[in-house]
Amino acid sequence: MQEMSRKNKLFTDSVIRRMTRVSLACGAINLAQGFPDFDPPKALTDRLAEVSALGPHQYPITMGAPNFRQALARKAGRFMGRTLDPETDMVVTIGSTEAMVDTIFALTNPGDKIIMFSPYFENYRAQAIMADCEPVFVPLVPPEFNFDANVLEDAFKQGAKAILICNPSNPSGKVFTYDELKLISELCIKYDAFAIMDEVYEHIVYDGHKHIYMNSLPGMWERTVSCSSLSKTYSVTGWRLGYVAAPAQARRAERILPLLTQEEADVFRRGRNTAPHSVPKGASRGEYQTATALEALFGWLYLQGRTDRLNQLFSTMMEGEL
Repeated sequence: MQEMSRKNKLFTDSVIRRMTRVSLACGAINLAQGFPDFDPPKALTDRLAEVSALGPHQYPITMGAPNFRQALARKAGRFMGRTLDPETDMVVTIGSTEAMVDTIFALTNPGDKIIMFSPYFENYRAQAIMADCEPVFVPLVPPEFNFDANVLEDAFKQGAKAILICNPSNPSGKVFTYDELKLISELCIKYDAFAIMDEVYEHIVYDGHKHIYMNSLPGMWERTVSCSSLSKTYSVTGWRLGYVAAPAQARRAERILPLLTQEEADVFRRGRNTAPHSVPKGASRGEYQTATALEALFGWLYLQGRTDRLNQLFSTMMEGEL
C-alpha cells in the first residue's frame, strides 16, 4: 500500500483540542478557545430564521454571495477608511482559517519564509507547513509582549516573503500600536514583503487601546491582505463566516497596458468602453470598467489559444505579489 503523506509527521495533536477535552472532563472553564461570552445580536439570529425558510440553499458563486460581499465591503471599508469593491476586493471564506490558508497559498511559493510573532495561534505554523513554507519566529516578550526591532529586521533579512500578524493578538491579547505597525510597515517596504493580517478580534479591544489597520499605513494598501470573520465580533463561531479584503485587479491592470500590442489594446479598449448595466456599490465606474476590460482581454487570448501570452501578461501583472 502507498505511504501516506510525509507531512503527517510534521503535525501534532491540537493543543487547543487537547485542553478542551481536559476542561470538559474536569468541568473547568475552557480558556483554550476564543469563545465570546455574549449572545449573537438578535437582528442576526432573526434574519437567519427568515432566510432559513426562504433560501437560497444551493451553491453560491465561489467568491461568496454578492449581497453578502456588498455588506462586508461597506462594513470593512467604513472601518478601514477607504472604498472597497465587493466584486474585486472581497472574498468570502469558510471562517478566517480558510482565509489565512488561501492567502498563504496565493502569496507564497514552496520554500518561502513567513515571519510570525511568538506566542502565536497554533494554526499558523500548520498553515505555513501545508504550503511548504518555513516559519521564522520573532518573540513577543512578556509582560507587555513587545518585540525587539533588531530581531525583527534580522528575520526580514533572511528573505521572508511575508509577515503574519494577529492584531489584536491571540493568545497574548496584545494590540499593536501605531508606532509598532509603522516600524513593521517600513520593514515590509524595505525588504519587499507582504503583510498578512489576522484581524478577527479587531472590534474586541479594551479601553485605552485602539486597533489600527495595517493597510491604512503609507505604502501598505497594495502589500496587505486583511483576513477576518464574523465569529468573534458577532459571537457566531460555529457559523464559519470569514472573508479576505485585498487590492483589486483593476489597479494591477495598469502594469500591463504599456506592453499590449495594438490588437490587444483594441480588445482591452472595447471591454472598457462597454457600458455596464450597474456598478457594484463601493466601486468607481472607472475601476469596474478596467476590471471588465482585463477580463475581456484574458478571455479573448484564451479563446485565441494564446495561453503563453496570457500567462506572460498575468505574470507581469502580478509581479512582486506571488
